[in-house]
Amino acid sequence: MKLQLDKALSLVALGVLGVLNSAHAAPVYEIVNIDSYDLLGTLEGTRSGYALGVNANDELVGISKGKKKLSSSDVEGGVIDVADGIAPEETITYSIDKAIIANNFAFVAKENDDTSKPWLPTFDSINGTTPPSDTDVINSVDTFYYGINNAGIKVGSMTAPEKKTENTATTDVTDDYWYYRDYEFRGVAKSGDIEIPLPPPYTKFVNADNTKTAELGGWSAATAINNNNLVAGYASTDISKYGSDRVNYCLGTDNTLPLDVCVQREQYPNSTGTRNIQYQTRGYVWKIDNDVATGTELPLGLTPATDNTLTFTAQALGLNDNGVVVGRSHVYRNNNADQLRQDAAYWSKDTEGKYQYHWIPMGDSVSSSIAYDINASGIVVGSYRSYIQGYLRDKFFYFDTNQADATVVTPNDFAATTTDLSSKPKSINNKGQVVGYIETTYDKEKPRPKAGFLYEKSTGEFNNLNKLLTCESKGYEKASDGSWARHQVEVQDGSGKVLQYSTDILVVEGTSINEEGAIVGTAFIRKPSYQFDANGNVVIGENGLPLFELNGNGDPVTAYVPRMVVLKPASSGEACTVEDNTDTGNYERQGAATLAWLFALPLVWFRRRIR
Repeated sequence: MKLQLDKALSLVALGVLGVLNSAHAAPVYEIVNIDSYDLLGTLEGTRSGYALGVNANDELVGISKGKKKLSSSDVEGGVIDVADGIAPEETITYSIDKAIIANNFAFVAKENDDTSKPWLPTFDSINGTTPPSDTDVINSVDTFYYGINNAGIKVGSMTAPEKKTENTATTDVTDDYWYYRDYEFRGVAKSGDIEIPLPPPYTKFVNADNTKTAELGGWSAATAINNNNLVAGYASTDISKYGSDRVNYCLGTDNTLPLDVCVQREQYPNSTGTRNIQYQTRGYVWKIDNDVATGTELPLGLTPATDNTLTFTAQALGLNDNGVVVGRSHVYRNNNADQLRQDAAYWSKDTEGKYQYHWIPMGDSVSSSIAYDINASGIVVGSYRSYIQGYLRDKFFYFDTNQADATVVTPNDFAATTTDLSSKPKSINNKGQVVGYIETTYDKEKPRPKAGFLYEKSTGEFNNLNKLLTCESKGYEKASDGSWARHQVEVQDGSGKVLQYSTDILVVEGTSINEEGAIVGTAFIRKPSYQFDANGNVVIGENGLPLFELNGNGDPVTAYVPRMVVLKPASSGEACTVEDNTDTGNYERQGAATLAWLFALPLVWFRRRIR
């Protein structure tokens, strides 16, 4: 298998040599959600925005994260414009004796917006949530959108709202109540104003002798939807062995907490990010018909022995209009129980209409792999993890499901041979255009900045999206003499001074591309940082305005924050070739981990599978 993979890499290297010098053929893109050199890229009252899916009608869905922490006087007086600088975030903690505060908010945006600002992120309520800018209500429901089809049906996940019960503890009481919720996250689809729940099959624990039960809620998530209203995702089908032990403790006499509260404590992540109650999780699809969803479990990549106590997981992450589903699953490679891995996979229906599992073959040097999307031609895109030049790297691959004895193909990126730059694809359209992200520097000892990429399968051409942008889309403005310089932003400080900093826009991830080549994803934009005190509140100057952090030269300290970005092929103009020596500043958010919540949990389960 490794030889086949290496052979595929060599063939690709030879093919790419012929197109390395054809960068001029790549399309020129412009960012279309810019307003006065700033991105309309997150909901009011939040710090970070991410676009995750776009349909053929130029409608997108996304997530805003990081509710800003502002004092009541700041908000009521209208002192702080959230677009001016980087304010501290609300500190979100997971504790049964503290009220639950949401920090994730779903939004929609579209080109033909009813307002005067196309692509303006617009809050979309799920499960009773209110906008993050509404300070009169404290949300306890986290909401997420991951995909949208051409009919405008949106899919994602949500948490249950907060519940509370009287705290009867006699010592160490920090609140009069205990706080809990009925489930940690659950798939949801929204068609117009109608919310369609996508529940998992396993939600309730029953002990071994059928004498006691506990409502757990389980978990599920919807990750993608096709134009036939088929939804892909994953769902809990049973509980893990260790999770079962923890629920039995909650049901036992040693537990002094109310049952629901004890269960909630076990479901919260601890300081290491792990959860005591974990689930056997499988890839899942739901068919939506007349606003009702019917679910089907997808087969796991292996058949566990009846006495096996390991926790096995699978996720469906993408699908095409033919109903072929892609994702990842635990599998015994080559049917060898000593080679348990989590690998990329696809599921397709057989002649009887039943879904069958298909492993995407990986060589021995690959530790794990994942598939994100598939187009109508059956081309799967994903990434695998392997050592390259002594370091674990993720590499973008594609795989043809229609080709007999197909092997994964690793396109070259910025060189004639395989580099050690990590890369991940997120979306492929029916023209074979792929978007994702790639590292951009070769320093092995430092964190590597990332950039969005566009890959053209038909030509093998691989481009950094930032190299395809017009100058205006990168934060430059044109002087009367035809020269370009970065736009200067002026902000007034709490000391009364007017401060300046340079506009900078850097596309760090492409997450979805439609058939017309419109790309949505995440960009970093430069913002100055507010000063804030030990309690996390913004420091206000004598003139009633916030104070900014300043460097030794008296200039504002800036950092990058993520924003939703929309790129469309430019009708005129050319790609910007201006180079400058602008300081890259600090990254407020490293990388492009927009789906960390969605993808991280199964990796935790894998590490703890023996429990």
